[in-house]
Amino acid sequence: MIDLKLLREDPDRVRASQTARGDDPALVDALLAADEARRAAVTRADKLRAEQKAVSQAVRSASPEERPAVLEKAKALSAAVKAAEAEQAEAEAALRAAHLAIPNVVLDGVPPGGESDFVVLEQVGDVPSYDFAVRDHLDIGTGLGAIDVERGAKVSGSRFAFLTGWGALLELALVNLAIAQAVENGFTPVIAPALVRPEAMEGTGFLGAHAEEVYRLERDDLYLVGTSEVPLAAFHSGEVLEELPLRYAGFSSCFRREAGSHGKDTRGIIRVHQFDKVEMFAYVDPADAEKEHARLLAMEKVFLSLLELPFRVIDVAAGDLGTSAARKYDCEAWLPSQERWLELTSTSNCTDFQARRLGIRSRGANGLSPVATLNGTLCAVGRTIAVLLEVHQRADGSVRVPMALRPYLAGREVLLPQ
Repeated sequence: MIDLKLLREDPDRVRASQTARGDDPALVDALLAADEARRAAVTRADKLRAEQKAVSQAVRSASPEERPAVLEKAKALSAAVKAAEAEQAEAEAALRAAHLAIPNVVLDGVPPGGESDFVVLEQVGDVPSYDFAVRDHLDIGTGLGAIDVERGAKVSGSRFAFLTGWGALLELALVNLAIAQAVENGFTPVIAPALVRPEAMEGTGFLGAHAEEVYRLERDDLYLVGTSEVPLAAFHSGEVLEELPLRYAGFSSCFRREAGSHGKDTRGIIRVHQFDKVEMFAYVDPADAEKEHARLLAMEKVFLSLLELPFRVIDVAAGDLGTSAARKYDCEAWLPSQERWLELTSTSNCTDFQARRLGIRSRGANGLSPVATLNGTLCAVGRTIAVLLEVHQRADGSVRVPMALRPYLAGREVLLPQ
């Protein structure tokens, strides 16, 4: 959640952020009113408790003649304190609801607007051309015996797939390459739970606008994560971190309903309900957050370059940011079959927004204060396999293996169709 001190001192900045996101700036005024009401309720309750304490002391020193009146006043004050505390609890609940309704304040320089208003920062590599009819990843993967969506649908329904043979080996190779890169850069590898409690989902901001895409197990009151960002963010919830930075690379299965999605992305394994992912997560001093953001982006660029994929980096517009992100960069790789760019990785600077929700602080010169959290997808496996098969396809249905992956595929240079 946002810093209430920032809200009080510079509400226009928060309103401008809401406008840039395409959200209602009136929510800022609602939060200001809720904050004022809560502070007034606290003052009222504190004043009554002080009066109650004074009268309680007066009861002990009152004369027999004065005692009945003092007791009556104490009784009235007790009822007033009880009512004031109830009002304070209601005001605090209203403040929390209004506070949770405001997404993170976007950073200076973030493009305003919606999904199509991003800014391209750079392109790495040339868009490939082919002297044969390009196949899509599903046709290539089926030919390699690597992807089986028909049996996936038979067993689990639409938008599920089996990765078999080279498909399974490619996943393991990509995950191992990603983890190796993360470890080399000082990240601690983590196998993260795919089920989390509601407070973990709420704390990371995933129960807001995209709640419909989240799978919930109602009987157990648990959620299936859409990214290991969630368990990694909650990993240190309620803690005081004595040493920063802390960096983790989490691997987990991820689950998304993909509500409302349609079109070409629903073919194959680009947009499915279950996929695996290697996610980077960092806890840093807020003063170092922008530098850490650039670091995560650089790692994603290196990974895509190791896979020899042409890609571009975009600065995501404010209206397309998640609730927790103050800025986000996406790396989009070229998808030959559709002749367009497809998001493969993203990295978000969440400033101290998630840490405030999750109660994660560090000790500094001015006492305890929230840390900054950042996340970055190093490898979304299914999408990466799809792009890799298409970019490196050959006329005979085989696929060239990038040099960096070969050590993880027993030296294999080419994947041959069955």
